[in-house]
Amino acid sequence: MNPNKKKMTVPDFKKFKAEGRKFTFVTAYDYTMASIINDSETEVILVGDSMAMVVLGRNSTVGVTVDDIIHHTAPVVLGAPQTFVIGDMPFGSYNVSVAQAIESANRILMETNCDAVKLEGGKDMAPAVESMVKAGISVVGHIGLTPQTSVSFGGFKVQGKRAEAARQLLDEAAALEDAGCFAIVLEAIPAPLAAAITARVSVPTIGIGAGADCDGQVLVLHDMLGLYSEFTPRFVKRYAELGTLMEQAVRDYAEEVRSGAFPTPAHSFSMDEEERARLEDRLRETE
Repeated sequence: MNPNKKKMTVPDFKKFKAEGRKFTFVTAYDYTMASIINDSETEVILVGDSMAMVVLGRNSTVGVTVDDIIHHTAPVVLGAPQTFVIGDMPFGSYNVSVAQAIESANRILMETNCDAVKLEGGKDMAPAVESMVKAGISVVGHIGLTPQTSVSFGGFKVQGKRAEAARQLLDEAAALEDAGCFAIVLEAIPAPLAAAITARVSVPTIGIGAGADCDGQVLVLHDMLGLYSEFTPRFVKRYAELGTLMEQAVRDYAEEVRSGAFPTPAHSFSMDEEERARLEDRLRETE
C-alpha cells in the first residue's frame, strides 16, 4: 500500500484538468502487476483489450470477450484498492444496441467492482454513451486510432493527419463530451490536433501517441517495461527491459539446476537427526 496515495474519483478527473495537473494511466491484467502499480504514484489502471496481444498471444484485440475482461479486471481491482480501475469494453459487447451496451457494462462493473468502463467510437457511440451515463455508468471514450476497428483504417495508422479528418475528430470528441464521457482517450493522432481537442473539451484527454498537451497519458505496461517484443509502436518509451532480465534469470535457474548448484541446503528443509535415523531404519526394514 502507498500511505500517501488517495484514490481518484470521477469528479477528480475534471478537477485535475482545471488545475492543470497531469495524470497517468497504465494497463494491468493481473493481481501482482496491479499491486505493484498501486504502490506507485500512477492514478489509473486500464484493464485493456490489449490483453489479446500481450497476454493471450493474438494478433488483434478482436476476439476478447466480456468474460475475458471480467476475468482479468476482478483481480486487478483486488490488487489496486487505491487506484482508479477502468474495464475495457471489448469488440461486440456494445455495437449491437444501446441495451447491449448497458448490459455489458453492468456485468463488467458488477462482477469486478471496477470504477468505470471504456469504449471506442465517437458520434456513432454517443447515443449508447448517453444512455449508459443516464443508467449510472461512468464512461471513458476513445477516438483516433481505435484498435477494435483498425482493419477498416488499413491497420494501425495515425488518424486525423488531413484537415478534414482532423475536423471530424474534433466533432467526435465534442459528441462524446456532450454524451457524458468523463474522459476521452486520444490514440495515434497528430500532436497539434490533440492539443486542439484538449483545449476545446471540458473533460480531460488521455493521450497515447497524441503528444504532450493531453491532460494525461496511457501506455501498455508490457510495452513500457520491455515485456512484449512482437511490435513496439513509435509512441512507446521503454522505461525498463524486464523481458531481457527475466530471460537471463530463467537461463541462470536452468543452468544451476543442471549443474546441481540449486537448490542448496539454504533452499531445502532439514530433518531432526533422531527422526532421520528412524526413517533410515524403516527404509532398511522394507528392503
